[in-house]
Amino acid sequence: MTMFLRDTMTVFRREFTPSFREPAGLLFEMGQPLLFLFLFGALLDGAVGSSWQWFVPGILVMMCLTGPMASGYYLLVELIGGSMERMMVTPLNRTAMLVGRTMKAMAVLLAQAVLIIVLAVPLGFEPHLTGVAAGLALLMVFGVGLGALSFALAIKSAPDGTLFWTVTQVLLFPLLLLSGVLLPLDSGPGWLRVAGGLNPVAYIVEAERALFSGQAPGLPVLYGVLAAAATAALGLYLGNRAMRRGV
Repeated sequence: MTMFLRDTMTVFRREFTPSFREPAGLLFEMGQPLLFLFLFGALLDGAVGSSWQWFVPGILVMMCLTGPMASGYYLLVELIGGSMERMMVTPLNRTAMLVGRTMKAMAVLLAQAVLIIVLAVPLGFEPHLTGVAAGLALLMVFGVGLGALSFALAIKSAPDGTLFWTVTQVLLFPLLLLSGVLLPLDSGPGWLRVAGGLNPVAYIVEAERALFSGQAPGLPVLYGVLAAAATAALGLYLGNRAMRRGV
């Protein structure tokens, strides 16, 4: 266990150090969420009740989809360039390689989420500290699953990466639009509500909104926790198997 933790931290430091040295890159990645926060969020003011309590959790889930879900890109670059092969001949534990990379993606996501929350407060967002903390924890669990799935997909996509880009681009926008992140699905046609009900991301969004509004945990939170836990379990299983067998 000690060696596993050491290897995990070695990989984490290797992955996180470039981001820490160039924080401007993290802000650049937040360009789209920030535009939605300041422009689209203002358009919703008064249209969905307490708009900022409703919209900010959705923005955080959007960041989770566009961040950890795309984090396999960096692994894909290393696979294509050959640097990952050099890492594989070291005594580093392969599971630790997956966990360390996932921890890096979660550290970046957490920093960006906190920044979004801080920027949203002057706009009218009222943070409930307990709910925000629980919501961020739920977001991290969901992000772990997405990140691990992204790494597994990157490994399967090497050496050209076509599969990675095809799957991520095909899945991203349907998952986003059918989750009710930008607009509520309640007023949509029946087929759209049914499709949204089949989207696990929709349950994460509803759970985040319930938690960020300071509501007592109920069925929306339970469903969100189950969806996040299932995503994390599936992602870690597939990611670990791919890392052990496919690289």
